[in-house]
Amino acid sequence: MRRTVGIMVLVVIGLAVMGSAGMWWLRSKRDNEPTFHTVPVKRGDLVAKISATGTLEPEAAVDIGAQVAGVIIAFGKDKGGKEIQWGSVVEKGMILAKIDDSLYAAAVETAKGQLEQAIANKVSADANVLQMKAKLVDAEQDWGRAQKLGPSDALAQSAYDQYQANYEVAKANLAAAEAAVEQMKAAVAQAKASLDTAQINLGYCTIKSPVNGVVVDRQVNIGQTVVSSLSTPNLFIIATNLEHIQAWVSVNEADIGSISIGQAVTFAVDAHPGRVFQGQVGQVRLNATMLQNVVTYTVRVDTNNDDGKLLPYLTTNAQFTIGRRQDVLLVPNAALHWSPKPNQIAPKSGQTSRAPSDFSSGDRSSGAGAAGAPKAHGTIWVEQGEFVRPVHVSVGLTDGTSTEVEGNDLTEGMRVVVGEATREVAGAPSTERSPFTPQIGRGPRQGQASSGGASGGR
Repeated sequence: MRRTVGIMVLVVIGLAVMGSAGMWWLRSKRDNEPTFHTVPVKRGDLVAKISATGTLEPEAAVDIGAQVAGVIIAFGKDKGGKEIQWGSVVEKGMILAKIDDSLYAAAVETAKGQLEQAIANKVSADANVLQMKAKLVDAEQDWGRAQKLGPSDALAQSAYDQYQANYEVAKANLAAAEAAVEQMKAAVAQAKASLDTAQINLGYCTIKSPVNGVVVDRQVNIGQTVVSSLSTPNLFIIATNLEHIQAWVSVNEADIGSISIGQAVTFAVDAHPGRVFQGQVGQVRLNATMLQNVVTYTVRVDTNNDDGKLLPYLTTNAQFTIGRRQDVLLVPNAALHWSPKPNQIAPKSGQTSRAPSDFSSGDRSSGAGAAGAPKAHGTIWVEQGEFVRPVHVSVGLTDGTSTEVEGNDLTEGMRVVVGEATREVAGAPSTERSPFTPQIGRGPRQGQASSGGASGGR
């Protein structure tokens, strides 16, 4: 009897243990089932932009060089009466610097002496022409009388021949004197040109500003020797007008098709954090550059700089506005990239579960890049009990975080799935990881962006 009672007690205890284990297993299985992270579909405004970086440049920068060699001996004065330096405001014709002109002044004096000598030689040549003309007249008269007498008893043949020769020599001497005059004229012109060259070189020793503007850079100091040989050395860089400045922005070839003249641009510079500057596209340059197989185009952005806050060569972070949408339905980009497992899809009546690829329709990308581009198609997923069901949508603009969508079955406030996580309770055993470690949801399919952990999960 006792043995029978003992057996019954053991059986009851065993059944109780098995029941507890079964209940624990069922609860553990239920607690470890995946739960979906969802966010509501919102209605709002969206601005699509392209980001790019660039550098601020003055509208026009003039390099001021030296055309003569020499030592810098002095700098000029700016509008404020101070020595020319970085940031000096100058006007056209103001003296920027002076080069030692001793050699060039001496060259001018030498050229002046050569010119005076050439002029004196010409005067002498002119006088010689007059003398030769007088001699020609005398010889011509003698030759005329000799011709009247002819060779005779009154005039010997030898004298007759001599008068004729004297006449011919006088004509030749006059022609030579006149040629010498022309030669002296050329010598005078050459001397004048040499004097002009020497005076111009002397003038080059004084460096003057060719434009109104601001000195951006001064590349020499007093006492420095300027050598002008095959290339002109740069002494100053002057920006003509800093009230209007340009941003030269490098835009990737994939985005250049969305850029157009007059397009609105906003940009920021590190020198003024928190401030946003406005501009517009002034030019798209066609001379593309390639760096590490990446092709970029330079886009010129024009902006006002009336307050002078923007300085040349600051780095800019520009945003090109390529489209705007108002009062449209918006979903996170993660919703367009998340895909469920086949066993998570709600089966239709009389059908088995289908793979997520069966629901894809066209491009599942985050949206068309530019305003006016044809809309792509995609699929988002909403909860249906313990499963999810697809909602097909047309995809529009994106700002990199949210995307414009449209769909017959899509309504504001509908909660769309952006990810999933495993639900566990305290004390539940796990053979794979610590129960205190956050559970990371299954990542997207290969080639898709990560869905991330969006807020609003249930």
